[in-house]
Amino acid sequence: MDTYIFLQHYWWFLISLLGALLVFLLFVQGGNSLLFRLGKTEEDRMLLVNSTGRKWEFTFTTLVTFGGAFFASFPLFYSTSFGGAYWLWMIILFSFVLQAVSYEFQSKLGNLLGKRCYQFFLVLNGLFGPLLLGMAVATFFTGSNFVVEKGNMAEEVMPVISSWTNAWHGLDAFSNPWNIVFGFAVVFLARLLGNLYFINNINSDGLIGRCRRQLITDTIPFLLFFLTSVGYICMKDGFAVLPDTDEIVLVPYKYGLNFIEMPILIMLVSIGVIGVLYGLLRSIFSKTFRKGIWFAGIGTVLVVLSLLLNVGYNDTAYYPSVADMQSSLTLSNSSSSEFTLKVMAFVSILIPFVLAYIVYAWRAIDKKSITLDELKESDHSY
Repeated sequence: MDTYIFLQHYWWFLISLLGALLVFLLFVQGGNSLLFRLGKTEEDRMLLVNSTGRKWEFTFTTLVTFGGAFFASFPLFYSTSFGGAYWLWMIILFSFVLQAVSYEFQSKLGNLLGKRCYQFFLVLNGLFGPLLLGMAVATFFTGSNFVVEKGNMAEEVMPVISSWTNAWHGLDAFSNPWNIVFGFAVVFLARLLGNLYFINNINSDGLIGRCRRQLITDTIPFLLFFLTSVGYICMKDGFAVLPDTDEIVLVPYKYGLNFIEMPILIMLVSIGVIGVLYGLLRSIFSKTFRKGIWFAGIGTVLVVLSLLLNVGYNDTAYYPSVADMQSSLTLSNSSSSEFTLKVMAFVSILIPFVLAYIVYAWRAIDKKSITLDELKESDHSY
């Protein structure tokens, strides 16, 4: 394989892995969305907020890293999506900033809005963060309204390469019901992961009992939205790239065919789905099982990773344009130079060491379950 093509595929794999890890880490948002449903008393809500509060930085950092990796390796996507669909991305970022402010100020003396208001902001981020991120990812399959004109690079006054074709700038994602269906699949997945994390992380029999019951409530809509989304993706026409001419064409069942032609993706999805179901069902039916978050979490990473690899590999346009099909972005027409990708590939050798540190820090933080007595004695609690 040509070195440049290998590097493009390598960096798409890393970006897909970051995206998959981000979806797993949305258990923070999922848990926060259940703050008032699970937390019947102020003590319960204190346990819930401090449980997710010890991990929110991981989610925020991964989101920023995901965007930074896209900017460095596929800058045309960054300028097209983040620069064109800016209302959608600004709302997402605002909800995460609102989350950070809520954690830091809700228990501060003299805050003007009051603790309950900041907790309500956490619930908003818990609902809209996963919903909008899911809708943004869904546009990889359904398409967006943009055009790319690389000839504009020669313009001296305003070298705008890509532009949005309507005034909604990302909010038009709401006009496609399948984006919303995919978004709600991510919302309920995040809620399930949040429940599983609470079961693993909190020492409170009454609260954990409510978490196990909530798993039943959220599993049904999750399966409905998830299976509907996957079925639609596999059955819809996909945006394929003709290798000889780089022309973008519609191919029936393209994404379903990608799974068949790349059987490793089917294996990843199968293992991932089994992991998610095992973590959920064992946590629902066993009152002593507390490790469901790890089975469901790893399963989530594998499923999301396979979906993102599906839309980028096998001569597929990963960011299709419904306004001008030939403007659709592919790994070859939107990546950085070979030199840039090669230099960054050497830097990426450090990634395993960073992951090892994260695992070490995570284990140190979660060495023992959170209790109410511990929080009352702690000098730092949310």
